[in-house]
Amino acid sequence: MLAEPLSAAPSNPLIRPDGRSVEWVVASGRVAYVDAVAEMEGRVAAIAAGDAAERVWLIEHPPLYTAGVSARDEDLLVPDRFPVHRTGRGGQFTYHGPGQRVAYVMLDLNQRGRDVRGFVRGLEDWIVGALAEFGVEAGVRDGRVGVWVERKGPGWSREDKIAAIGVKVRKWVSFHGISLNVEPELDHFGGIVPCGIAEHGVTSLVDLGVPVTMDEADAALKASFRRVFGPVE
Repeated sequence: MLAEPLSAAPSNPLIRPDGRSVEWVVASGRVAYVDAVAEMEGRVAAIAAGDAAERVWLIEHPPLYTAGVSARDEDLLVPDRFPVHRTGRGGQFTYHGPGQRVAYVMLDLNQRGRDVRGFVRGLEDWIVGALAEFGVEAGVRDGRVGVWVERKGPGWSREDKIAAIGVKVRKWVSFHGISLNVEPELDHFGGIVPCGIAEHGVTSLVDLGVPVTMDEADAALKASFRRVFGPVE
């Protein structure tokens, strides 16, 4: 069952009533995970104190695995393959690497309804809307975190994950965020059980036969973000 996009009308609580824009920043090069976390920590504290604007930070990481607060040790199948970072975000194990767009979302939920579940639903709708820009039908599934696509062939069908979500909230300011598979090395997911779900696969836009560049993916993410969360600068 596909998620229905949230309305961009003023009644949408995820859009700030004051209309203030979110900073939209695209990093150049690959960003080390520890550096990204340190940057997020500082920005979140500044947003909570009223000293900085909200930000969406789009980056690529070198190959690595991250473990959320629910990660199980047995889901790390190849411990020595890539660096493993334990993190305070929600969720289990995930992979980050080149060809994957990671978007760290630092929003002040004091201004956006103070509803963590509604915020996560907004993140899902954001990704679904971005994928729709390329004609990719995607949605969410009960009991499975992230965004999924259905794949079919003669006599078979399966659901693969195309985007992951893992967030943390401190003083009602969000951080961590989403990762969208544009053209990562899908074999790199084989060192973990992604998000603790072994019975489904992982895919990407390029794997689906949609030859999207990272710049094109960023443009789609920006357009969809505006519809769900409001203006960016």
